[in-house]
Amino acid sequence: MLFFDSNSLLIHQELNEDITDLEDEKDYYRNEIQKDDKAIKELSTEEGIEKMAREKYYMKKENEDIYIIEYEDSLKLKRKDE
Repeated sequence: MLFFDSNSLLIHQELNEDITDLEDEKDYYRNEIQKDDKAIKELSTEEGIEKMAREKYYMKKENEDIYIIEYEDSLKLKRKDE
């Protein structure tokens, strides 16, 4: 005998897929939290703040000069044939 009701095999399969997707999402967010915790620890020191300011925002001290070196493969150059 076979009965079809609200607790069918198809519904269980869909729910199991949802559970798997949610567990993957949970793992992703745990990894992101770990990355953020590491960034917060780095920014909690004077050296970390200075490093971020220099690397990300190109800030400098008054008596310094900054030279930004870019390589050809990192530049978006226009082609001559366009």
